[in-house]
Amino acid sequence: RNERIIIQQIIPTSRVKKVIEISFEEARRMGNNYVGTEHLLLGLLIEGEGIAAHVLEDLGANLEKVRGEIDRLLHESGLEEEAKEAQKKPSKTPLLDQFCRDLTELAVKNALDPVIGRAMEIERVVQILSRRTKNNPALIGEPGVGKTAIAEGLAQAIILGNIPESLMGKRVLTLDMGALVAGTKYRGEFEERLKKILDEIRQSREVVLFIDELHTLVGAGAAEGAIDAANILKPALARGEIQCIGATTLNEYRKYIEKDAALERRFQPVFVDEPSLAETIEILHGIRPLYDKHHRVQITDDALKAAAELSVRYVSDRSLPDKAIDLIDEASARVRMKLTTTPDNLREMQKEIRELQGQKEEAIAGQDYETAASFRDKEKKLKEKYVSVEMQWRDELGATVPDVNEEHIAEIISSWTGVPVSRLVEEETSRLLRMEEEIHKRLIGQDDAVKVISQAVRRARAGLKDAKRPIGSFMFLGPTGVGKTELARSLAAFLFDNEDAIIRLDMSEFMERHSTARLVGSPPGYVGYDDGGQLTEAVRRRPYSVVLFDEIEKAHPEVFNMLLQILEDGRLSDAKGKAVNFANCIVIMTSNIGISNLKANMSMGFQPSIPDERQASSEHGKMRDQIMEELKRAFRPEFLNRVDAVVVFHRLDQPQMRNIVDLMLAKVAVHLAVQELNFNVSDAAKDKIVEEGFDKVYGARPLRRVIQRVIEDPLSEELLRLKHGPGDTVIVDLTDGEVSMTLMPKGKDKRERKDKLEKAEAAAAGSPPPE
Repeated sequence: RNERIIIQQIIPTSRVKKVIEISFEEARRMGNNYVGTEHLLLGLLIEGEGIAAHVLEDLGANLEKVRGEIDRLLHESGLEEEAKEAQKKPSKTPLLDQFCRDLTELAVKNALDPVIGRAMEIERVVQILSRRTKNNPALIGEPGVGKTAIAEGLAQAIILGNIPESLMGKRVLTLDMGALVAGTKYRGEFEERLKKILDEIRQSREVVLFIDELHTLVGAGAAEGAIDAANILKPALARGEIQCIGATTLNEYRKYIEKDAALERRFQPVFVDEPSLAETIEILHGIRPLYDKHHRVQITDDALKAAAELSVRYVSDRSLPDKAIDLIDEASARVRMKLTTTPDNLREMQKEIRELQGQKEEAIAGQDYETAASFRDKEKKLKEKYVSVEMQWRDELGATVPDVNEEHIAEIISSWTGVPVSRLVEEETSRLLRMEEEIHKRLIGQDDAVKVISQAVRRARAGLKDAKRPIGSFMFLGPTGVGKTELARSLAAFLFDNEDAIIRLDMSEFMERHSTARLVGSPPGYVGYDDGGQLTEAVRRRPYSVVLFDEIEKAHPEVFNMLLQILEDGRLSDAKGKAVNFANCIVIMTSNIGISNLKANMSMGFQPSIPDERQASSEHGKMRDQIMEELKRAFRPEFLNRVDAVVVFHRLDQPQMRNIVDLMLAKVAVHLAVQELNFNVSDAAKDKIVEEGFDKVYGARPLRRVIQRVIEDPLSEELLRLKHGPGDTVIVDLTDGEVSMTLMPKGKDKRERKDKLEKAEAAAAGSPPPE
């Protein structure tokens, strides 16, 4: 076959078979569950007739020497202990050993975390286990409160002997339901496997079975016409033949266990409550050495206290101590990660080495060996330097044990929730003190409203606000177009650098009673029950946000009942009963209430175009009194009493309108800058825009329409009709009392482009082009 060797067709000789059989015997004798090269070597020596055996003997390798050397190597690698374990007498409970995890064995090896502050629950579990029948406690509690830890605490108590005599010597085994079901392809395999496990428990009489996620028993392994794990276990549970501890959450207990009354009566509930703040701090102190050792850091007492306190305040949808432990774990990992990141100087040296290697390869490819040799020498020196610097860095790293403090905990909280919890840096402090100035860059006027909002944000960042209530709750009243919604956008832009980071709800969509359910989610049995509420889901995803209820007076009265909870307690429960925390939100409600009466009054008689300051103040006072009277008639006292501040916005005067025109034109300039066009508007044109758009009743919105009509519409036509290039300037001026526009070209062909512009204008007017 063309002198090729086909391995599959090699037939072993009788001598090879004999060597392999001897190797199997040696592996069995040594207690190994595999046949390795060491066993094959012993097989060759024992067989003694092959060429290999003679070669080994000539080299002085006799059987005893080789066997002694193999034993020594196995001992050094730790495989000897495994072999000794395998040589022990067979287990009485092989299936339990295969499908369970022995908590008592782990407790002996000190591989379990210490259990702190659960003495009462462990005592209650021991009492139930000591019963004659139905001796099966069910640990029920929210996720993360420490249900599994109680089972581990029981295993530790058995090892220490701190339990009654009836439980002495017991083994606490955790049943792995996933492993039990896995691989049961054919009908009856799962049931047979589970029955054998129950038989082992009955015969052993020293096993306490722990089933984490107890609800997984219901339906486990069930096929069409077959029974599930729960029904197989029921008889044994009722007769007291097995001692079983279950753990599940309250919701899953109700959903799966309570539905099956026969299964429920076989378990005795033990409710595991969330530990208090003081107990959580004590738990964190107990487990601190484990995290110090794992992350090679030093966790301070302040960090433990901050983890417990900040997790309670900002992580409302999880339970203690789990969320506090996660904070400590992640903060420690973050500190160690930053410390072990390769320094910049080493990264630069790595980059230089790669560049030298590339240059050397290029020189070799070009047969320039002299240059290649110089690059090789440089690379060698740089590598030596790199090794020296790296060793020095690793020595320093090994000697460094960084501290994990409360600031690191605050950073993790901020990354989890988006709430700025970390200590105020100087830059943010100065920015908060200048908050009014920053907001006024976008919002013209309304000093009172800007001031109350800024004070609320500063109170929250200084840590002086009520921990339960929202950062601030405000009602903005006044005429349309004066900046109520714009202030909410400006606030979002200031806090989050994004004006769209705002949860806006238009209350005109919630005018009907049935539509109010959309805020918190549809009730059970209705379409959309699993989708969550528009308000509750938005705040759950973004706990630190501006919540804007636009045109609040249009909402159904049921909406105000929901708002009472938010304004007073800073929380609202959705349709599934989950509480959503509003403590880090700013709640803003806008309304045009009472404005219709003011419009009617203003339409009668004459009004000065530019009132003086005293008259404007008097007008605002009258407007405020009328609006407040109307407000008290429209809203209940208990609702108004929970709002931090009711702000009546001032009407805009002509100077303020002029400033608003500047802001609006600046946005047009930004759009033109994208096309590399300059934008220039004369003061006369701005005054004309203000004159045409000024309306005390409708505020600033008419200005937008005027700018669209006199600037944006003509400009869009000009840009589409004429060619324009980078650097051209759009000039807006006042000509014969009307706003006019010119596209001024830039560069050496300025005259030609101007001629084209004149010709195009003449053609559009139907007249002959100028000579």
